[in-house]
Amino acid sequence: MNNQFSLLTQNRFRPFFWTQGLGAFNDNVFKTALITQVAFNTASLTTLDGSTLVTLLPGLFILPFFLFSASAGQLADKYEKSQIIRLVKLLEIAIMLFASIGFLIHSLATLALALFLMGVHSTMFGPVKYSYLPQHLKANELTAGNGLVEMGSFVAILLGQVLGAWLGSLPQHEFFTSLSILLIAISGYHISRSIPLSPAPVPEMKINWNPVSETINNVRLFWAQQTLWVGIVAISWFWFFGATLLAQFPNLAKDGLHGSERDFIALLSIFSVGVGIGSIWCEKLSKGKQELGLVMLGAAGMSLFAWDFASTAGSIQQQFLANPGWSLQAISQLDYWRMLLDVALLGVSGGLYIVPLYVLLQSRVEARYQSRVIAANNIMNALFMVLSAGFSLLLFGQGLSIPQLFSVTAGLNLLVAGYLCLRQPEYWFSSMAYVKRWFASE
Repeated sequence: MNNQFSLLTQNRFRPFFWTQGLGAFNDNVFKTALITQVAFNTASLTTLDGSTLVTLLPGLFILPFFLFSASAGQLADKYEKSQIIRLVKLLEIAIMLFASIGFLIHSLATLALALFLMGVHSTMFGPVKYSYLPQHLKANELTAGNGLVEMGSFVAILLGQVLGAWLGSLPQHEFFTSLSILLIAISGYHISRSIPLSPAPVPEMKINWNPVSETINNVRLFWAQQTLWVGIVAISWFWFFGATLLAQFPNLAKDGLHGSERDFIALLSIFSVGVGIGSIWCEKLSKGKQELGLVMLGAAGMSLFAWDFASTAGSIQQQFLANPGWSLQAISQLDYWRMLLDVALLGVSGGLYIVPLYVLLQSRVEARYQSRVIAANNIMNALFMVLSAGFSLLLFGQGLSIPQLFSVTAGLNLLVAGYLCLRQPEYWFSSMAYVKRWFASE
């Protein structure tokens, strides 16, 4: 396949791509609109403290990944996938109707329950999302397909957050937000009707509805195959690393850079576009093959640019401390543009890191277990994101600043990369072989 974007013209990939993208888009429109309302109009919803709610609400979205991922993985292995996708999209329409009622009657309890249910929706879709690709793409198309999916997901998340924040700030936000999330959900279902059949790999499987015992079974499954275990740890670390940095972008823009919402959106946009570029670039750099050599190169870039980003942001903070009356426009423009370049290259490095790891999971797992392994991966991802919040709180409790948090995370990233190479030397040898081939081709 000469051009990975040609997949977007083919029925085996196009409707799936747009369906998953609209799902991620709607998740973030709803979440961001809700959090915007809680942050700026708390009194109209509850007597509780707004900052506390903004911290707790995202946890409601993550909770279903712990509770239902094991069941979702089994269902995706037992039943035909396009049917599951359409049922999940119908569920999304119902949830958005319920959320609309919450917006219109100003009921925080209704909106919080809708947020939890959207977490259930994403949990059910997750195992299908990555196990669908190996059924419809050739082995030499998996990198291209995963690159497009990651690019689409990050762009959808970014656009969803921007639209959600804008909707949440409108005078008649209840009506416009409700209309938007319903239209997006209906569009997703309409497109999902074109997704081709994906036969169930294990239709005879008996579902174990106990999430605890099934999660333990899944852990035993991939623990027995250390390649899978190390791959899942590597993917989960990416979400820990990303969650740690992205969670601090709003505070960094406001307090560290003395900027506004526009500066926060700029940081988020540049990072998201960077991940998209890195994800797409994987196809060109790997030439359609499974290329684990990109993982360590991506990890090195993540540490390098996170450290330089932290150093530059720290320098900007020092300029403000020395000149309290300054605005962001008054600081060294070289530092400002260097910081934005770091964010972009950090995103690109993340894209190079994550795409080959998803290809690894898809290509080295038996077809009958793919969805369940993806479900186990989703549980680990959720756990690592929760741990990232605790990690940040711990370091802030020790008096560290946001730039210092980023520096520590960059250093920890190198330790994790070392762990991956020790446990699975293939990562190191693949990286060295890739670099040698690159220089040999010059």
